[in-house]
Amino acid sequence: MPSSVWHIYCLIAVNVWRTGFLDLACEGGLTIGVTSKKARKDPILDRLDSEPRPSVEAVLKDTPTDESSVATPPAGESTLTDISPRDPLRLLQALGPGLITGASDDDPSGIGTYSQVGSQFGFGLLWTALFTFPLMAAVQEMCARIALHTGVGLGVSLRRKFPTWLVGSCILALLIANTINIGADLGAVAAGGSLLTHGTAQTVWLVIPAALLILGLQLFANYATIFRIFKWLTLALFAYVITAFFAHPRFRAVIQATFIPHIEFTSAYITALVAILGTTISPYLFFWQASSEVDEMKAAGLTTVAQRRGVKLSELRAARTDIFIGMLFSNVVMYFIILTSAAVLHAHGKTNVQTADQAASALAPVAGQYAFILFSVGMIGTGLLAIPILSGSAAYALTEFFRLPGTLATRPRYRPTFYLIIVVATLCGVAMNFIGVNPIRALFLTAVINGMVAPPLLALIVLLASDRAVMKDKVSGPLSKTLTWAATGIMGVAAVALLVTTIHL
Repeated sequence: MPSSVWHIYCLIAVNVWRTGFLDLACEGGLTIGVTSKKARKDPILDRLDSEPRPSVEAVLKDTPTDESSVATPPAGESTLTDISPRDPLRLLQALGPGLITGASDDDPSGIGTYSQVGSQFGFGLLWTALFTFPLMAAVQEMCARIALHTGVGLGVSLRRKFPTWLVGSCILALLIANTINIGADLGAVAAGGSLLTHGTAQTVWLVIPAALLILGLQLFANYATIFRIFKWLTLALFAYVITAFFAHPRFRAVIQATFIPHIEFTSAYITALVAILGTTISPYLFFWQASSEVDEMKAAGLTTVAQRRGVKLSELRAARTDIFIGMLFSNVVMYFIILTSAAVLHAHGKTNVQTADQAASALAPVAGQYAFILFSVGMIGTGLLAIPILSGSAAYALTEFFRLPGTLATRPRYRPTFYLIIVVATLCGVAMNFIGVNPIRALFLTAVINGMVAPPLLALIVLLASDRAVMKDKVSGPLSKTLTWAATGIMGVAAVALLVTTIHL
């Protein structure tokens, strides 16, 4: 990554310290005892002009209402139980951050990982879809619980309780990993477009338009529009479920591989297993889940931390249902991508697939044009969903760590620092596609970084969610803590295994 990027991040940090970020007002951070209805000014604006702080209403893209701007019920409430499963469109509308978080986990980089695993090991790793589901759900529920009860994002809560250097190190690693992932996903979206035009539009021609489209959405669309588009983009993932039916897999072999784990003590198998864990339990999802819950409450009119602090059991149940469905959806898609790659590519000797676009190209002569088109369209849709979440989660994590104001619900004019982080991360991703960075090596580096960051970050999250001084009577239950500690241990072992495997390779 260009050194200028880190100069920008350092400049942001210096500005924060010089403007005295500890006196935060109501829009984010430490707001105990704050009753002001004026939102704290962005540090960049503090240096550029001397206008008085704008009101909270002026800063927001949308006017707060009694209902969230993404058509979901007020601040964590849910009518999920009142919706018939026979009405999928109403169900999609009622779902919120959990669905979007789960769907974004199946980004083009993840699709490439699952395609590679399926093509190389056949049905051998299908069982991981079942195995990782409860772990993912427990981790994301814990992140949502912390945000719903404290009323602030995960970065703020972690920094209040734990050493600054520890939390800061995790967030720095998150920024690096997210930026690399953005570059790989932008390349995959462009590759998907190139595949659909049979090479008429070259991949490099489509990278910049894709980046501009995504940045335009984040900068200029209001909160309701952004999340409505995110929800509809989740439907692109059904392309992978449909594609599996073109593969005609062997039913008995699929059932056996689903419920009976197959383990190989080889470096290739361990690396594949670590890649799946690193893809499904990613640190950026932790921050996005928490920040999305806070944004939902803000959109419902709860603009101060005092108003957002505290959560009802009904709200927790609603969030848990949303997350359960989102993580289930994510793992079902993961399952069908591995299944399709195993049935079509592995069965026909195509075992060297490494990226999503390679998988799409390999599908055409074997499974037909319809499977090829569905796979390519799914790759574009998931990329357009995941890239803004990757850059957005980086901006949330960094601004929350420095206790700066800024969310996707606020106007860029009043929160330039937040949006600057998004723009810089996206532009770095664009640059990766033009300076000859090997995407496979870059994604491997991302897996290493995520593998190293996830265990300590998960441990901090469990400790925070178990702290009665912070969570009062809403501390996580025994099952949730057990599953999250299990995820922490498994990710830790996976990180060590990855290092050992890399050294021996």
